Amino acid sequence: MSTPGEYYRSLPPVSKTYGVACLMTTAALYLGLYKPWTIALQYELVLKRFQVWRLITSFFFLGPFSFPFAFRLIIIAKYGVALERGPFDKRTADYVWMFIFGALSLLVMAAIPPLYSPFMGPSLVFMIVYMWGREFPNARINLYGVVSLKGFYLPWALLALDLIFGDPLMPDILGMVAGHLYYFLTVLHPLAGGRNILKTPLWVHKVVAYWGEGIQVNAPVQSDPSAGIAFRGRSHRLGGMGTRSSGPEQAQTRDQVPVQQTNEAADGVAFRGRSHRLGGR
Repeated sequence: MSTPGEYYRSLPPVSKTYGVACLMTTAALYLGLYKPWTIALQYELVLKRFQVWRLITSFFFLGPFSFPFAFRLIIIAKYGVALERGPFDKRTADYVWMFIFGALSLLVMAAIPPLYSPFMGPSLVFMIVYMWGREFPNARINLYGVVSLKGFYLPWALLALDLIFGDPLMPDILGMVAGHLYYFLTVLHPLAGGRNILKTPLWVHKVVAYWGEGIQVNAPVQSDPSAGIAFRGRSHRLGGMGTRSSGPEQAQTRDQVPVQQTNEAADGVAFRGRSHRLGGR
């Protein structure tokens, strides 16, 4: 059994960062470091007083310490991690773009008065649930040890539970709409022969490369050389005059050395040089 520290280090970077940020936001509220209204989404204050942080902080508040908060955090740790390790494996920039696109979609929908919600974190978490259900439609889910269903129906089952418990349904519905919009534009529409109009922007690739966490296959930008590297430089052979770089050339040279030695050994010659007859000149 792994320790909490080992489990934390094993988590993929995006889900880990978002989950920790949500946990710290609620912990700061519990310690009385701020009031909820200071981070809530209020467009009037954003436009008139330029409190632009509300456009971001509202996505990190999942509610006070309670069962709903713990359940949403479990969703990030289970379904968010499953997405990042499954369909988005080695696609860190694409996963970050999914979060950004979902947040932008929710902000646009929240500008409509009937769809407004002061905290968009629950909607973003429910978007994760919807995306997981679409990517793993045939996975078996045991809900509260009572109902067993396929992964495709998980968002609808959670929506029904919120209805039974009397929780507001609008955040869940907005999350489903944002998730379906992303899934349609990135998966369904291209599969139907359409053009992928929602490719990950270049600036997202640059941010992820500068961050130095995760992997993006076929990334259009190079990773930050100083990110996650304790030392990078040239190695010197003792007693030698030249230097060798520690890049791919060195790896190629190392790969060629055993081949050379094998070829020489195949000749059956232990020593090569000139032979001299004893007593001769």
